[in-house]
Amino acid sequence: MVNRWWTYQKERFPIVANGLLIGVFSYSAVSYSALLRGGLPPLGSSVVAFAIAFLFFLQLRIADEFKDYEEDCQFRPYRPVPRGLVSLGELGELGAFTAIIQGALALYLGGVNLGLSLMAVWLYLGLMSQEFFIRDWLKAHPAIYLISHMMIMPLIYGLATACDWQVTTGVMPRGLGWFLGVSFFNGVMIEIGRKIRSPKDEEVGVETYSYLWGRKRAVFVWLAVCTIMAVLSAIAARLIGFGLPLAIATWLMLGISGTLAHKFLGSPVSGSGKRFEYLSVIWTLLVYLGLGIIPLLMTALNRYAFYFESL
Repeated sequence: MVNRWWTYQKERFPIVANGLLIGVFSYSAVSYSALLRGGLPPLGSSVVAFAIAFLFFLQLRIADEFKDYEEDCQFRPYRPVPRGLVSLGELGELGAFTAIIQGALALYLGGVNLGLSLMAVWLYLGLMSQEFFIRDWLKAHPAIYLISHMMIMPLIYGLATACDWQVTTGVMPRGLGWFLGVSFFNGVMIEIGRKIRSPKDEEVGVETYSYLWGRKRAVFVWLAVCTIMAVLSAIAARLIGFGLPLAIATWLMLGISGTLAHKFLGSPVSGSGKRFEYLSVIWTLLVYLGLGIIPLLMTALNRYAFYFESL
């Protein structure tokens, strides 16, 4: 039993890699909220935000297993569920168990209000897992499909920020919308970046954006999303006094991204499309470190320095 699930997580939801990324996301969310309101995030808020966000991403993976089951059986029988490593029933039970944990954590930390916020994200996740009951239409419009699914990102990270502001002041800090805008475009960037492939790496039945839109258009859209995210990140960072450093860092990243895109379009060798996924991860770490974690550490160090100087 343990070996089966260990194999599943390695193939479909690597716990360590995802945990590190989600830890950065979630702690950035509570840190940004705390900085906007002029305080520091409570430890309990940070832990609960991470746990809830981590379980939401696991639920997204489980929802994908149900949603893509027929296509996986036809085109990707090597995946864990089609080959019988784990069943949809087992995944459904795991998803229900994670929801119970989320509910308990939300009620413990923030009571009914945070519980209601959690239910709102559950509702959207449920609709998304059913393709909003217009599956065929969404499949025929990949851009709208992408947007509708990536809307879950600001909802998840909005809930993570609520683990701070909803349990401290009870009032959403002004300017939080910029952070949520970053989270949306970050999700779009990652989703497009992991679905850009060279012609030799395209698989039958796998709808990558390089296949649906063509390589050139997919790469240009990815670069445009990176640019929008860079602008939004700089604006969001400016509100917490970190605008210039993050602006410089993201514009350097845009230069690197443009160079990668140029090389890929000029010579799309096998495996080169994977670089967009890797660079998307670097983008994500850079932006979220600059939008909460680094500024929070600087604020905390300044406060401690002021405290010791006053002794």
